[in-house]
Amino acid sequence: MGELQSALDALATVDLDEFSDGVLLEHLREVLVAANRLAAHATRVTRRADVRTACEHDGAKTMQSWLRGHVRVAGSLAKDLVAHGRMLEHLPATEEAFTDGILGTDQVQLIAEIAKPANLELAHAQGIDVVAVEAALVELARRGTHRDLQRAVGEYLAKLDPDGPEPDPTEERALTLVQHPDGTWTIGGSLDAVGGQKVATALESISAAGRCAGDVRSRAQRGGDALVQLADLALTTGDLPVLRTVKPHVIVTIGVQDLVDPATSPGAATTGLGATISAARARWQACDASVTRILLDPEGLPIDVGRDQRVVPAHIRKAVELRDQRCVFAGCEAPRWFCDVHHLVEWAHGGKTSLDNSALLCERHHTKVHHGFRIERDDTAPPGQRWHTYRPDGTRIIVAAPLRT
Repeated sequence: MGELQSALDALATVDLDEFSDGVLLEHLREVLVAANRLAAHATRVTRRADVRTACEHDGAKTMQSWLRGHVRVAGSLAKDLVAHGRMLEHLPATEEAFTDGILGTDQVQLIAEIAKPANLELAHAQGIDVVAVEAALVELARRGTHRDLQRAVGEYLAKLDPDGPEPDPTEERALTLVQHPDGTWTIGGSLDAVGGQKVATALESISAAGRCAGDVRSRAQRGGDALVQLADLALTTGDLPVLRTVKPHVIVTIGVQDLVDPATSPGAATTGLGATISAARARWQACDASVTRILLDPEGLPIDVGRDQRVVPAHIRKAVELRDQRCVFAGCEAPRWFCDVHHLVEWAHGGKTSLDNSALLCERHHTKVHHGFRIERDDTAPPGQRWHTYRPDGTRIIVAAPLRT
């Protein structure tokens, strides 16, 4: 292990900028093969420790708990290390290719599906040569793409039990939402084939509708925006199940002084789930929301709670939608039902909730306007050209006219 550590130390000092493109790519190939070989060895060591219950040496109950507590790996990785070690005993060709660095952990995880006890029982009952199936999958993994391997394993498992009971799709669905100390969230999970198709179709339609000229977001960013927009649409309709006698809604709490102060004021507001956000973001949320006034005593306890008041009444929103039709930010085509009603002069600063002081903005561009961009309406311009958008430096965003054919 000392020689291995020395080799890794030497790699850390390599000046990659001295490599030509070809040499750099070959170096990466070699490093990934070495990483696969190390992962294979880690799996093999985990298996021996699992068989010998070596975790008892440190007072741990299972190898998974030892890996989580002593090596501080994620629970999913600990589970995979133990599971792969057990399954590779039934997959000698896979283990050999893994040890040689030809296969990586992702490929091993796919092929390992055929060695699950239930799948092995079905194969043996039908006289299927699992060794031959494994050899074919390993060869495909050597030459084909990861997608090719996914498809081949899926087809094998589907044919393995064609007359079996139709699986409950809800058993194949899982979703986790983890909120971090800074208020951001990480999403993880899996969906069955049909459920995933539904979600992907809904997100793709929203993502496509939210495209605009000069959009430089990655596909992942567009997908994240689409997921938030999907939640916005569901919350806005009011058709979601009642949550503890109250319709589900996003809660933001901010002091009145921070609300009217034009400064960004980071950390001035809190969400209903405990995240801290800036006053600027709270003002953006308050643009088209219900507001409740709460008076506090010197100790911070509420002494009076006013009634909820909708900042933008329904009749104002209908008028704004009829006039603007869609997001008015230059180049955006997001439809009206994606949009908030933005106050050109914020109501907290005395701006009236009126047709003249309102504009439709999608979530993304509503954020932009609250962070330096600006929109203005020119009633003297022809319809369809009355909204002008300006960058933080004061220059106007001009959308090129469509080419004539």
